[in-house]
Amino acid sequence: MKSASIDIGTNTALLLVAELKDGKLKPIVEKQRIPRLGRGVDKSRNLSPESMKRVLDNLLEYKEFLDENYPGVASRAIVTATSAVRDASNRSEFLDLVKQKTGWEIRLLSGKDEAETTYMGALSVLEGYSDQANLILDIGGGSSELAFGKGYELENAVSIDMGSVRFTERFFNANPPTSLQVSKAVEEVRHLLKLQQVPDGNFELIGVAGTITSIAAIELQLTEYDVDTLNGFHLKKALVNRFIDEFSKTKWENIEKKYSRFLKGRGEVVLAGILILREVMDWSNKSSIVTSTGGIRHGVLLNLLTK
Repeated sequence: MKSASIDIGTNTALLLVAELKDGKLKPIVEKQRIPRLGRGVDKSRNLSPESMKRVLDNLLEYKEFLDENYPGVASRAIVTATSAVRDASNRSEFLDLVKQKTGWEIRLLSGKDEAETTYMGALSVLEGYSDQANLILDIGGGSSELAFGKGYELENAVSIDMGSVRFTERFFNANPPTSLQVSKAVEEVRHLLKLQQVPDGNFELIGVAGTITSIAAIELQLTEYDVDTLNGFHLKKALVNRFIDEFSKTKWENIEKKYSRFLKGRGEVVLAGILILREVMDWSNKSSIVTSTGGIRHGVLLNLLTK
């Protein structure tokens, strides 16, 4: 049976069409838009009318795509929202607007739900990680999730209010940011991570979401978003540091121009995201991180298999 899920994040709106067969999830189509729903939410605690309209336009586009290519799938699509909507005092207005215009009732995930769903989704697209300990890192626009488990058995999950959009708006008011601004952002990431417990024993660090998959794609010199090549790629900390050095000295418009294929719409926030990545690698004492293209949109569909 073909099904669809849409993940409305702080920065992106992601569509997945997949087939649920024999207890496994087989992705068919994936689409990405970057409407930046969470622009300004960290400060104002409100979703702006402009941001809501951008997301609504993307959702209507996705609905039309599903109706034209996968008749009947749109009516049972699962639509989720995360950090930006959780934090917004006017979230009810946004949820009602989407329901009125698209017919979709958004599932607002808690931070814990987000981490748990991401854990399942991240592992679903990887081979060889189902019989070992794994720590999943999901760097979002408003929050980052850490989820630890053994195989598909989740043991602990936490959502931390640090994300690429949130920290860009909070710390980087120069373009490119000053060294002091970068230092303050790093200091805050380290403070938040010190509040968390590093898992005991040996485990694999696995990363999902746009910051990680984008720089992996750049390093692999891909010409398109190729999930088969990206999944399982080991991203080295030395490479992460190289990108930090470059991005911290480059205007975000020039970052997007140079890496337009994968960082279009992300140039302004990618530095904050990659700083979070580097600090999590240091915190967990890992010199590399395994790339996964899975995520919330995969996890919510997998949950259908267990019901």
